[in-house]
Amino acid sequence: MDDGGVGVPHGSWRDLLSAGRRPTVAVLCGGVLLFATDTYVTASLLPSAVAEIGGERFYAWVTTVYLLTAVVSSALVGRVLAAWPARRAYAFALAAFGVGTAIDAVAPDMGVLLVGRAVQGIGGGLLAGLAYALIRTALPRRLWTRASASISTMWGVGLLVGPTLGGVFAEAGQWRLAFVAMVVITVAVGAGVPAGLRRTAQAPSGASGPFPLASVLLVGGAAAVLSVSGLAVSGSGVTGRGIAVATGGLVVALLLLGGLVLVERRAGDDGGRVLPAATFRRGGGLGALYVVVGVLVGASAVEVFVPLFGQRLGGLEPVTAGFLGVALACGWVTGEVVSASVGRARACVTVGPAVTVLGFAALAVSQSADASVVTVLVWAVALAAAGAGVGVAWPHLSAGAMAAGSEDTDGPDGEGDRASAAITMVQMLAVALGASFAGVAVALGTDVLSSARLLYGGLGVVAVLGAVTALRARRAV
Repeated sequence: MDDGGVGVPHGSWRDLLSAGRRPTVAVLCGGVLLFATDTYVTASLLPSAVAEIGGERFYAWVTTVYLLTAVVSSALVGRVLAAWPARRAYAFALAAFGVGTAIDAVAPDMGVLLVGRAVQGIGGGLLAGLAYALIRTALPRRLWTRASASISTMWGVGLLVGPTLGGVFAEAGQWRLAFVAMVVITVAVGAGVPAGLRRTAQAPSGASGPFPLASVLLVGGAAAVLSVSGLAVSGSGVTGRGIAVATGGLVVALLLLGGLVLVERRAGDDGGRVLPAATFRRGGGLGALYVVVGVLVGASAVEVFVPLFGQRLGGLEPVTAGFLGVALACGWVTGEVVSASVGRARACVTVGPAVTVLGFAALAVSQSADASVVTVLVWAVALAAAGAGVGVAWPHLSAGAMAAGSEDTDGPDGEGDRASAAITMVQMLAVALGASFAGVAVALGTDVLSSARLLYGGLGVVAVLGAVTALRARRAV
């Protein structure tokens, strides 16, 4: 990676968006936008859907099932690319996402809707994982940082578009049409695949190796435990037993992830793994890089509770509180664009997590009941700073993972695909971990104020881990 003018030349935005590369960028960004937008579309229209088809007791499972299958499928991106050409793999992911969305659109009851969400998750996890893996083979290395920033920015766009799209159709009493619109967009993205991925290199035919069954089971088990235990503290009726279940779930999930590390470390060099061999190589920094990715993404789970605290502590109207919740995402997107434009990879990876720590520290100490307008503005600035810290580091972390996998000449074929796809797997596991941690922290509070302080302070401590680990992750960028 480029750092201070040393190493790979730093490409420009004009280079990335040149006529020959626009189709590639559009297709990869389109797939991630579908995955990101769907999350928020479904959340905004789900109350209307439940009112029509029933199944209120399975409300939280709509997100749980989606996340679970997405995590597992993202872990298998390397296997998919080893078996199929890039265009076929991406077309399959779009087809799975589209079929699942179509099932949602016609679902007569909650059971069918959950089936559709599971199929959607399979396609969505592949789309998100393939996006990073295909950057590596479809674009020159000098553009990886900017391409990573472009793809990750789609999550911010999805945060803005998703609730609007879902809310408009739900308000009109036509929630099913929101899923129909998503199918149409999926078809449109699919139409660009032949041109967008025509230059993508074929994965090595010997990259498959034995199926990493143990690793996949551990990844899926951790995601399942986190998702199920998180239900124990969802909603308003939190009990001591629910908190105990959720806390126990966190511990079990961490143990399963520890088991994943052990299994992967002991795997041979024949490719039967979901993480690249370089992850566990001393002095390489790739393992530390994944830890920083997980910490930063997990800490962003705070945005789910920001509107709640804005309304209860700041006296904001729901719409205004919703905009406050977007502050972190806006900071993330802004930080990415600036960081990818400036370069200075190692400096950004070091500074970014530190800025996130400062943002959470400011949030924790500024929480107060009946907050003034000035205090609310401080919250907004602190949230934007926390997000900006993530954004500053993110494109260099993802590009560093792709480069580390590509340069691992001692490992088996397909290491680059694993290194790139693992970004998404780590990202989604971190989302589940962060959401579970946040739910427990909020539930432990005796009132809204103490819940806010526990959440922001707890995630600030977690962010410190990311800031310290970033010093070692610098080696991978």
